[in-house]
Amino acid sequence: MRPAFLLALLLVGASGSALAAEFIVHPVQLSDEKAVFATVESRNVVPARARIGGTVVELTVHEGDAVKQGQIIAVVSDPKLPLQIQSLDAQFQGAQSRLAQAQLDLSRAQSLARTGAGSQATFDAAATAARVAQSGLNSLQSQRDVARAQLAEAAVLAPADGRVLDVPVINGSVLLPGDAVAIVAERDYQLRLSVPERHAQLLHGGDVVRIDGEEFGQKVPSFGKIALIYPQIQDGRVRVDAAAAGMGDYFVGERIRVWISAGSRAGFVIPQGFVTTKFGVDYVRLRTAADRVIDIPVQRGQAALRPDLADGLEILSGLADGQTLVSP
Repeated sequence: MRPAFLLALLLVGASGSALAAEFIVHPVQLSDEKAVFATVESRNVVPARARIGGTVVELTVHEGDAVKQGQIIAVVSDPKLPLQIQSLDAQFQGAQSRLAQAQLDLSRAQSLARTGAGSQATFDAAATAARVAQSGLNSLQSQRDVARAQLAEAAVLAPADGRVLDVPVINGSVLLPGDAVAIVAERDYQLRLSVPERHAQLLHGGDVVRIDGEEFGQKVPSFGKIALIYPQIQDGRVRVDAAAAGMGDYFVGERIRVWISAGSRAGFVIPQGFVTTKFGVDYVRLRTAADRVIDIPVQRGQAALRPDLADGLEILSGLADGQTLVSP
């Protein structure tokens, strides 16, 4: 069985003449491509949420801005938190004083008990009071740490690298804990295809899809691969996800045209540079068995753009297997 694509470039020359490139024609398997529309989507669209309740006092992003994970996109202020911290600071100082007094009483009771001037019950009561004061101080310390952590959570952080799709709040908006401040689309974009079910049977994971370069201002197409075929048919169509490089500048939700494989057939593909057009007729130069070079007419097909031959052109008629073409 012949390989799928055989390309032979031979350098043939004569004394005093320039070298000429040749191409040996062999049939290859071509994909019958079908144009479908795909939607650019983010793999993950996540909200950046407020961790505390309060009022938005600073908003640093707008729709369309690019953000990095951990970047501060807003600041929420709750005036009760500083007051709560002040109250806890005052209680903490009082608890420190009570602990110092309890430790002093324990030291005195211990000295009296050692000399026999004080009872064991007095010593036990002083020891218990010291432990209670220490526990109260530890509890207030924990409460103060929690309040300070809440104050530090006033900054709303971007959950991932990506682009801001929506900012549903403004400066002065009142938020509850968990309210969304911004919606962030993760930068890793993908294509979501909607394929008719009669063509979905021919698709497989890893198949190449061709993306129209004109959709994003490029003269040459780009290629992607099918990453996931959803096992459910809805309204006679199957959802397919395809991964492609260079999708970061698209709008999320933008529709672009892509081509998918809808079967295969045998055909001839040659580089476009071997075809010349004269008076509206396409010709190729053919080397005959007698080592003569003649021009023969061919019928041009569509561009067979493939990752392994970017300038391929399908020839519908005029060529046969094994013929040798000479570049113009």
